[in-house]
Amino acid sequence: MFEKKFYRNVVEVIILSEEPLHLGGENILSEIESLITFGDCSGRIETTVVNEEVDSATMAKLLQEQGSDPSFFMLDDDGNNIEDEE
Repeated sequence: MFEKKFYRNVVEVIILSEEPLHLGGENILSEIESLITFGDCSGRIETTVVNEEVDSATMAKLLQEQGSDPSFFMLDDDGNNIEDEE
């Protein structure tokens, strides 16, 4: 059986502004891009600050913490491959 690999990747965006930013909503990445590209903010994307392989149980937990369902990657809540059950 083929063992799936999962990765956790974190990218940092540094935004410089004259006022505090109040970001939120579903399109936060689009909002950040607009502020940097068309607005009055300066911004830079740092190189990937985290790029780590994680096991399936950790990935299931990370997905739940983001508000996603582990089935996004065909996992159950404990990180077991649900494709194997079919």
